[in-house]
Amino acid sequence: MGATKADLFTREQNDIAAMAKALAHPARIAILQYLVKKNACVCGDLVDELGLAQATTSQHLKELKTAGIIKGSIEGASVCYCINPAVWKQYKSLFNAFFKDVDPQGNCC
Repeated sequence: MGATKADLFTREQNDIAAMAKALAHPARIAILQYLVKKNACVCGDLVDELGLAQATTSQHLKELKTAGIIKGSIEGASVCYCINPAVWKQYKSLFNAFFKDVDPQGNCC
């Protein structure tokens, strides 16, 4: 979406779209599931876990870090990653509000 069109939508709509874009690849979902499961900083295990090339894994990590959903820290020669709890809570809150219950009583197609 071009920057000139983003102003047509609310901040919440733009935030949800940006979050959805950050999550919009199965490799990124796999990375997040792995980090949540480990619940600790992970260094270097992701390439073996995903089965993807180092460069591909790094690109997905970069996208998740740019979105703020993960944090990275340098430890020696490697970068370690973990979930950013504040942003994780923000994602959860926005998506929970977005996916409201739908009344099955309504007349729909």
